[in-house]
Amino acid sequence: MTDPVLFGPTPAPGLHVMSVNIRRRMRSMMPADRWTRRAPALADLLCSEEPALIGMQEALPDQAAYLRDELGPGYRMVGRGRETGFRGEGCPLFFDARRLELLAWDQQALSDRPDTPGSVSWGNRIPRVMVCATLRDRATSAVFLMINTHLDHLSAPSRVRAARAVRERVSAARVPAIVTGDMNAGERSVAIRELLADGVLRDSWTAAAERTTPEWGTFPAYRAPRRRRKRIDWIMVTPDVEVVRAGINTRQPRGRWVSDHLPVQAVVIPHGEVSPHGEDGQA
Repeated sequence: MTDPVLFGPTPAPGLHVMSVNIRRRMRSMMPADRWTRRAPALADLLCSEEPALIGMQEALPDQAAYLRDELGPGYRMVGRGRETGFRGEGCPLFFDARRLELLAWDQQALSDRPDTPGSVSWGNRIPRVMVCATLRDRATSAVFLMINTHLDHLSAPSRVRAARAVRERVSAARVPAIVTGDMNAGERSVAIRELLADGVLRDSWTAAAERTTPEWGTFPAYRAPRRRRKRIDWIMVTPDVEVVRAGINTRQPRGRWVSDHLPVQAVVIPHGEVSPHGEDGQA
């Protein structure tokens, strides 16, 4: 029996967005954690769901390259490693180039030196980044900003400062925005309150006209998902982005968990001024 998709291919004007921490490849004694076991299941999930936008976290270069190949030539990827020289784990942003046109993109370190790859400042011991892309929907001509990030797992002050940097980038963009990421923080945390401060962003789960799944905790760590546990993986949107539906994906293609995190998904419609130009008027 085929595992049914959560959303699957989505017609315009809806944009299918996914945030997924794919769990970096590591040596593991736990069979469920091994990348060689998870990789084909994750590829199956991505190819059957067909999101127009995918924000990934914890992707090593070889993992990102594998998934890019599995998704096929219709998808493009932006984002580089977070270490000095753009090496190592990253937060790549994938998009369906048949539906979306890339106008501009950049990657910033979440630190006091955002233009210095590998820099750290706020209490995190490993570098953190945000990948920002300005895209145009070929179907509707809507222009919007997407940001993908992964906040620190240990330092609460770092999460708060990084959240503020993301929110400030959204505020400055002057276009509708979508933010995806593993925030390592639940809805009552200071970091999430910082992201949602001043109404710049809102939680796609609570904003959705329809929620198609229970509110699972998004970090079950290869165990059965449980309701009302923390949602630490997020899709956030500006008020001019309509959220049609949202869900948390518990599928197990090939009978395997795709990651220690659950993918979170939403169908959204960016509204606002239609323009041929990207963020800050740059094509």
